[in-house]
Amino acid sequence: MKIRAFKKIILSLSVIALLFGCKGEEVSTTTGWNLNDSDWGGYESAVYNEQMDPPGMVFIEGGSYVMGNQTDNSRYDWNNQPRKATVSSFYMDECEVTNHAYLEYLYWIQRVYGNDYPEVYKKALPDTLVWRSKLAYNEPYVDYYLRHPNYAEHPVVGVNWLQAVEYCNWRTDRVNEKILIDNGYLDVDPDAQGDNTFNTDAYFAGLYEGIVLDEQPDLNLNSSGVRKLKMEDGILLPRFRLPTEAEWEFAAYALIGNSIDERVIERRVYPWNGYQVRTDDKKYYGQMLANFKRSRGDAMGVAGSLNDHWDYTAPVAFYFPNDYGLYNMAGNVAEWTMDVYRPMTNMDAEDINPFRGNFYVTKVLDADGMISEKDSLGRISYREVTVAENIDRSNYKQADNINYLDGDLRSQLASEWKKEATEEEVAANIPEEGATTVKESNSMYEYGVASMIDDKARVIKGGSWRDRAYYLSPGQRRFLDQNKRTEWIGFRCAMDRVGTKSLY
Repeated sequence: MKIRAFKKIILSLSVIALLFGCKGEEVSTTTGWNLNDSDWGGYESAVYNEQMDPPGMVFIEGGSYVMGNQTDNSRYDWNNQPRKATVSSFYMDECEVTNHAYLEYLYWIQRVYGNDYPEVYKKALPDTLVWRSKLAYNEPYVDYYLRHPNYAEHPVVGVNWLQAVEYCNWRTDRVNEKILIDNGYLDVDPDAQGDNTFNTDAYFAGLYEGIVLDEQPDLNLNSSGVRKLKMEDGILLPRFRLPTEAEWEFAAYALIGNSIDERVIERRVYPWNGYQVRTDDKKYYGQMLANFKRSRGDAMGVAGSLNDHWDYTAPVAFYFPNDYGLYNMAGNVAEWTMDVYRPMTNMDAEDINPFRGNFYVTKVLDADGMISEKDSLGRISYREVTVAENIDRSNYKQADNINYLDGDLRSQLASEWKKEATEEEVAANIPEEGATTVKESNSMYEYGVASMIDDKARVIKGGSWRDRAYYLSPGQRRFLDQNKRTEWIGFRCAMDRVGTKSLY
């Protein structure tokens, strides 16, 4: 504790130095010109400002850990060999996204787009029929689970990966809109419809026209004198998104709770210490630590002495949190992650923030080089980057990098040429975007012919109410098509941490 207190003091002094040093000073240390002064050109230098904690989220201090299997591979799929990885600090939802939270999202969509674009609402609806089973009576869950208030704090299910991503996008805009309202830049606009709804990217691009109360003074003499907030002001938050597989696993283990300095005193099989699924805390001795199925036919225990208390899902904050303060990182529902599934990603991905699924896009510009107009939903349009515009880059060329180094034809060509050929020769031998067939782009695995794995297979992490204890280990991984929906998969959001990576 003394060491952490000392680190906290050092960090505080560093922040003070930034506030009153390079970031906040009125004179440039590189040119000597005045900053924040219209008479000297008007270059604005924002004061150092720590990122605010997003609502409902917990700060996850990053670090290195052993990613992969922590138990015997009883399924013999060998798709998750242990390896050392580093994860940057980030934020993660304290709990799984609930029915209540998702209903707020549905209500907003219905109110804003329902009249002119009812298909948007229909597309966002969870599939409540996932509860049906041909040999079980689950109709009460079909009828009541999503909308009845007694299930409001249970995790939303029947949501596919694409729907979860759209929820994250919606949450980004609503949270940033609230920040602007709280700071007096915007007024609440309950009548906003269609393309006049708030969108963060559109606001940064100067294309949002809501009820604007105030704007920032613009010190650039070539401007009108006022401007909207920019990213450089550091007030709005980064995007909400799904966590990567590595982030989810790191946050679930929460090794911060059993480490001293740089030594992990006990590796974990579950999000808690030990090899049991019951707590050894004397005050709560014997209570279950997760919602799962103990054995066939035993989903909740014996009447009068229920073990995990719940037959299907449980309220999202019912069990003890892990050492990061995250609930249900084992059991209840499994969760979507950002990653595209590959059995051997552990052999290919980077050792810092490993992730497979990068697909690079850029904003659509008009003939004058300006950002094009918003679409009918108030959003900025994006397009895939092209090989031609990235010809001089060495770190990537094309938009779709999902198959990189896994047998993809483009990757093979690039790997074979890159040591001897020029960049122009490499580009000339990479097929144009969209030109490859399924067979060409999936030449290693022959996806769709002998495997369920393809570019739409997303990694699922965590056990669920229907799983045995084997899947409660954060190291386990499964996959499902991004368009599929089930009664045992939910999700939670994550967000990048911009700035200081430690709170100690």
